[in-house]
Amino acid sequence: MSEICLQLHGLLNSLPRHRFPFDELAIPGNGIYILFEKGEHAHGVDRIVRVGTHTGENQLRSRLKQHFMNENKDRSIFRKNIGRAILQRAEDPFLAQWNWDLTTRKVREPYLPLLDEKNNVRLRKR
Repeated sequence: MSEICLQLHGLLNSLPRHRFPFDELAIPGNGIYILFEKGEHAHGVDRIVRVGTHTGENQLRSRLKQHFMNENKDRSIFRKNIGRAILQRAEDPFLAQWNWDLTTRKVREPYLPLLDEKNNVRLRKR
């Protein structure tokens, strides 16, 4: 397994990189994204810290924006799960609200008045 990991890190480190803010026209419409954390290394190269994809035709650029430019936790399962882990560890009762899926306007409208916005903002900024 270590040999496969070494090869995968080597291959993915050799590909072109994009940084934020990115030139949308330089990003393909479809594909997967590989994230590296600055300063973290594995196998003598930058360490892969996350791999992701998108759904729908030509949605890669939009997905990257959802993850890294939009603070809506419901648009990023990664962001949602990080929040869950933080709240679970702290035994924070806000977890129940954090688990609400407020992605669509139809669902969001009845729940928004009930949402503890102060806690929501606090967690998004972590």
